Amino acid sequence: MTTTYAVVRAPFGPVTVAVADGAVTDVRFPHLDGSAATDGLGEPAAPADDPVLAAAVQQLTAYLAGELRDFELPLRYRGSPFQQRVWEGLRAVPYGTTTTYGALATALGLDPRTSARAVGAANGANRLPIVVPCHRVIGADGTLTGFSGGVERKRELLALEARVASGAGTLF
Repeated sequence: MTTTYAVVRAPFGPVTVAVADGAVTDVRFPHLDGSAATDGLGEPAAPADDPVLAAAVQQLTAYLAGELRDFELPLRYRGSPFQQRVWEGLRAVPYGTTTTYGALATALGLDPRTSARAVGAANGANRLPIVVPCHRVIGADGTLTGFSGGVERKRELLALEARVASGAGTLF
């Protein structure tokens, strides 16, 4: 399996998207120093060289510009069946809204009292942030909780979606 990647410019720094064998495998936020997170992803490629990479770059760019709400990309999850179930559940959380770990557990048919933490751990293991919108999950008390890209990026993504969904204002 050969993995190639491209870098998409975002307001908060370069977002790297990788594909292999016809599916998106990774979406990465920049390193703390602001550089693109490309470590171990294979070779850089021109999006025009791969139709899935081209679609991923186009859709991420459109999302970040507030012009796309739902991604239509082939995805390759890397995780347990439980994690994959949670990630599919994340894809059902509507653009411009948020949910909690407990509510997501309930939506998946799980008891939130015993599974909210496991849902949170699966959320944190998501290798496809933005595309699989783990940023839409917040704490039960309404606070922003951990996020692989950092809480400030989570706030920015939620604010972008709130502006686009409502035409004005922000969730946070």
